Amino acid sequence: MGQPPTAPIASRYTISGDGITEPLSGLRGDAARGKSIVINRQQGLCVLCHQLPSGSNVAAVFQGNIAPSLDGAGARLSEAQLRLRLVDSRAISPHSVMPAYYRVDALTRVSSTFQGKPILDAQQIEDVVAYLMTLR
Repeated sequence: MGQPPTAPIASRYTISGDGITEPLSGLRGDAARGKSIVINRQQGLCVLCHQLPSGSNVAAVFQGNIAPSLDGAGARLSEAQLRLRLVDSRAISPHSVMPAYYRVDALTRVSSTFQGKPILDAQQIEDVVAYLMTLR
């Protein structure tokens, strides 16, 4: 698991239907890096709300149960659909409580320290998409 390629902090993206078809960083994601982001409670926070598949060999305790399980995410959704849900889940479901991990405009209750900064950068989004696509 090497260092991720450098990507712009918040590049533009185009929503097409129910997804974002083009990788945000222009590069494919790395599933191993994506997995480490998903299980990291200081970074991705995914396991706060989602459960990982039981056979994922992840020692994440106290996984959430208020959002859909990530088991089978790569079979249920396309890369484009997963990418949009990570970038801005409210584009699909306006009442979603999932944070916009990449969108930086028109957000509320954001500390001035973090305004204009995404939670995850473009390459990290691609890494998480790559990992989620392995969950079939």
